[in-house]
Amino acid sequence: MENRPKVGVGVIVLKDGKILFGKRKNTHWNGSWGAIGGHLEFNESWEECAMRETLEETGLYIKNIKFVTATNDIFPVEHKHYITIFMTAEYESGELQIMEPEKFEEWSWLDWSNLPSPLFMSLQNLIKLGFDPYSK
Repeated sequence: MENRPKVGVGVIVLKDGKILFGKRKNTHWNGSWGAIGGHLEFNESWEECAMRETLEETGLYIKNIKFVTATNDIFPVEHKHYITIFMTAEYESGELQIMEPEKFEEWSWLDWSNLPSPLFMSLQNLIKLGFDPYSK
């Protein structure tokens, strides 16, 4: 079996000027803060994946989903390689919940200018590309 990169979709959700971050657990980069995200499924659009993952992980519905960029994320210690497709979205409705307590210990609406630490690698790579969630 060949080793090939997997495709992930990361979702930067905005609400009232804040960004939603989750503290990861029981997965690679345990204890780091990341965006909503998961694997792109076969025959699924990026927007559909963003909506599905957001609902599955947080119980929230999102709108105005837009492509931002992609990052090339190599995790040498874990022997993982991802291409992460980043999308932005706006909160539409729902009550924020920890829907997957085996994967996340906390969700928080945070200010982009005061990011938590440590950040998940794909978010670090997104920042290195100069991403600004508030620019249109």
